[in-house]
Amino acid sequence: MIAPKVRSPRKPKGQGAERREEILDAALKLFSAKGLHTVSTRQIAEAVGISQPALYAYFATKDDITAELCIRAFAILVERMEAARADFTPTAERFEKALRVYVDFGLENPDAYRVAFMVEKGLDGTYKERVGDRPMMAGIGAFQRFAEIVGEVRDAGLTHDDDVQRITQTLWAGLHGLVSLLIARADFPWVEREVLIACHISLLRRGALKGVA
Repeated sequence: MIAPKVRSPRKPKGQGAERREEILDAALKLFSAKGLHTVSTRQIAEAVGISQPALYAYFATKDDITAELCIRAFAILVERMEAARADFTPTAERFEKALRVYVDFGLENPDAYRVAFMVEKGLDGTYKERVGDRPMMAGIGAFQRFAEIVGEVRDAGLTHDDDVQRITQTLWAGLHGLVSLLIARADFPWVEREVLIACHISLLRRGALKGVA
């Protein structure tokens, strides 16, 4: 007599929101461990303990999962930028603290930062065709919160340049460079991390503000 085939155990069906969070958490961990482009929806489903078709009930494609992770990462950054602006005054010291917000966000959320900022989503335009403008708009929203802080400093007459977008993009790129290197090349023999971050932010601040030593 042939024994019946034993099916792999599946987690009991949870509430939609809870299961959706489980999928996103599992995907983020797998993307960090294996790389976004090598992870399949089957692997994500297995990590959650559901079937691949069950995963598709929540996310039609891996790109949709990636897009949602990007949006969530930018939402965290927006929240932190808004908190920084709430009690911001245009001084050199407070400006440095505002720059530090970006660095802390990236280093405290390295997996989310990788997906949002460090993984190419496709240069042929097909990624945008599949997921729409939501990830890009979320990123632009975070950038604009930062630009508002820079704008206050410009309005106070403290910047070398009057072009808020140009200043903000320059600072954003400089901060991203530091954060992405510390995440991607953690094994490099960096100097003490806090000293490096403070020095980097100080150089960016001096480049943006006039009359500041």
